[in-house]
Amino acid sequence: DALVGSEGNGWNQVMSELAFERSGPERFLSSFSVFKELVREIGPDPDPTTAATIGRLAAHLITMRGLSLSVAGTLNNGGLPNLEAAVVKDLGAVYEQQLPEIARLVCGADPAMPGSGSDYAEALSRCILDAPSFSIRGGTREILRGVIARGLGLR
Repeated sequence: DALVGSEGNGWNQVMSELAFERSGPERFLSSFSVFKELVREIGPDPDPTTAATIGRLAAHLITMRGLSLSVAGTLNNGGLPNLEAAVVKDLGAVYEQQLPEIARLVCGADPAMPGSGSDYAEALSRCILDAPSFSIRGGTREILRGVIARGLGLR
């Protein structure tokens, strides 16, 4: 009398729920404020190396958005994109953990204590504090890479 879903379909139901959790835009947009403030901090005329760095960061965001939308479409059509969702989550966690370090290298700025700095320094400090959680929520990196290996037939 407390059955959720169909009997015998628990694994598919859980994996579907995890696919939703692992592939949403929060997997790569939690640190978007750092990217936005970094672009503002750099200004409209960056040197070529900085412009290339910003371009790479933007390209990664656009790619992850496309992957996330693709997983959402597959889920909406009744598919079970476990591998694809794990890839989005893993790539998103790596991106979000590298972004504050890249921002620090590009701007040479240190994060501020909350409430004491520029918008850029504030966003950077929040992201640095949150970054460790990015590779835990929705499954640790090791779990995700096991899902990916199984999905590719390597395990």
